[in-house]
This record gives sequence, C-alpha cells and structure tokens, in this order.
Amino acid sequence: MSLIAVVLADVFLTVLYARAGTGIVSDRLARLVWLAMRGICSSRNNHLLSFCGPLILVALLLTWSFLLALGAALVVHPLLGTSITNSNQQTPTDFTTALYVAGSSLSIVGGSNFGPQSAGAKLLFLVNSVIGTSVISLTITYLMQIYGALRSRNSLCLKIHTLSGETGDAAELLAHLFAKNQLSAGYNNLSEMAVELTDAKEAHHFYPILFYFRFPEPIYAVSRSCLIALDAVSLIRSALPDDAEWLKKSGAVTQVWLSGLMLLATLNGVFLHKKPSGEPVGANQQLWRVRYDHARERLLIAGICVTDDLRNSVESYVEHRTKWDSLVHLVGNSMAYALAEIDPAMPRAQTPIFRSDHRGEGAVPSGSD
Repeated sequence: MSLIAVVLADVFLTVLYARAGTGIVSDRLARLVWLAMRGICSSRNNHLLSFCGPLILVALLLTWSFLLALGAALVVHPLLGTSITNSNQQTPTDFTTALYVAGSSLSIVGGSNFGPQSAGAKLLFLVNSVIGTSVISLTITYLMQIYGALRSRNSLCLKIHTLSGETGDAAELLAHLFAKNQLSAGYNNLSEMAVELTDAKEAHHFYPILFYFRFPEPIYAVSRSCLIALDAVSLIRSALPDDAEWLKKSGAVTQVWLSGLMLLATLNGVFLHKKPSGEPVGANQQLWRVRYDHARERLLIAGICVTDDLRNSVESYVEHRTKWDSLVHLVGNSMAYALAEIDPAMPRAQTPIFRSDHRGEGAVPSGSD
C-alpha cells in the first residue's frame, strides 16, 4: 500500500497541486529521460530532443501504471488461492499472476477470470478500479492541459518573433511597435505581450514538463523570447528620452520585465539549479555597448526619439542587461541551442564562443575556467 500511496501522492502533486518542483516521481523521471536524450544526442542531431517532451509524458504514464499495478500485486499476491480465485481452473499463486490480477482490477472490476471471494478482496478490487479509473481520467485531462499550454507558449514565441520582423532583434520589435514615435499606438500590443508572457510563466509553474518540450526551430525557444522581451524593456528604459517616462514606468513594461525575469529564474531554479554569473566580463560589456549603438540607430531610422544623454543611456542599458543576460544563456544552453540562435541580434563578429560544461547544462565563457 505504501507504493500505491507514493504514486497517488505524485499524481496529486503533479496533476492537481501542479507546482514546479513538487513531484516525487515525475520530476526525477523527467530529468532522467532528458539527461538520457542529451547523452544520446550530439551537437549535430539535437533535433532528436524534440521527442523528449512526448517521451517523458509516455514514460510518466507507463511508470504510474506499472507502479500502481506493482503495489496492488503486492497486496493481491498473498490472497491468491484463498480470497481471490480463478473461476475456470486451479488458481496459480505466482507473483506474475498477482501482477496480472492487480493490473486487471485497476482497469475494470471483473476484467479477468479471477474474482474476489471475501468481503475484503471485493473491497480491494473496487478500490483498485476507482484508483485506476481516476488516474487515467486525470492523466488524459493533464495531457490536454499541457498541449493547450504548449500551444499558447508557442503562439507567444511566434508573436514575438514576427513582431521583431523575424530577426530576433528587440530594436526591430520596438521599431514596429512605436514607428514614427507613436508610443501610445504600440502600447496595447505591448500590454497583450505582457499578459501572454505572464501566462507562460505560470504555465511552466503549473506544468513543469513544458520545460522539456524543445523544438528544432529556435524561434520557439523560451530563452530567445525572454531575451527579446527583456532586451526591449532594457532599450525602452535606457534609450528613450525623459518625455517617455510614462512608458518606462507603465504597467505593461513593468509586467514584461518582471514576468520575463521570473520565468527565467523559475526555469533555472527548478530545473537547472545553476547560479548565474554576477558581473559581466569586460568583453561582454563591450559587446553590449556595440549592441546598444546598433539598436539606437535602428530606433532613429524608425522615427523614434531617443535620449541625447548617450553616456548615461549606455550605462543604463548595460546595467539592465546584467540582470538577465546570464539567465538567458543558462536556459538557452541547457536546451542545446547555440548562442547565435538565441541572441541573433548580438554582433556576430565579436561574439565570444560559449561551450557547455561537462553536463551540457550551463554556459561558460571559453577560457574562463
């Protein structure tokens, strides 16, 4: 009964309680399948990781079913031949038969030739049937919810990708939202993106297995979408002039910023357990300054007013980027995306080479050992 209790507790924590990092079996199983797939895949066939999310769901369903049958079999085994008998012939008493009887009773009462003879055995069969039916129903509902949340997440990623003109550049996104300095016109789109980003954060907290759904196209990477969103907020707060203070402090901008940071922090804290690097190295700061110059030029071309205080605006951008850049790299690298796929807007000629650590889960600047 203890084994059945553990499985039911895991189902409760995974499906009903639905908060990241609380599963007893599901979290460890998902991690094991992911690491096994990462070990099989090389840098040239990372597309196989696209099957990891569905495989985890199948493995979880099979594991729950087998452990429930095994737990019930441990209870049924001593009762074979006495309280549980075969109606057609002599009742075998081996453990394989007990496993068969337990599995049958979990699906439907009377699903085999073995039947309960005592009141206790009849109650056992009934309880097993209720447990099996309930777990199957909850699992089906869980699968539907996961794929609904996955669709919403992918829609958000595609929305951010298209708003950036399919470039992955936050400056392009702002140029399309606020063209000709029409800040109010683009605010509604920004508000919608803020809501969807908040929903994505909660979806990963409710359905942790979402983390392991990795697509070959980097446009669907959570790390890339968070980078574009957070970079857009960093540019708004650093590059726009003082008369756009209302936008800098608006609810939509604040929501995009905090939701993006919380989503990255949740993914890192629950799944990666990595400590982001603190202050950026000088090479990164220089790259960010170049990145800011390019973004500022793009905003000017789009007719968006920018601040004349270049020195303080650059420092503000570097300060904002310091708060999220390492988190983006940690999450992106853990999903086996190349740095150029996650951050295509960064000047490529000077981009430092990042390599995976010995587990392939973190991002470490080359030569920083």
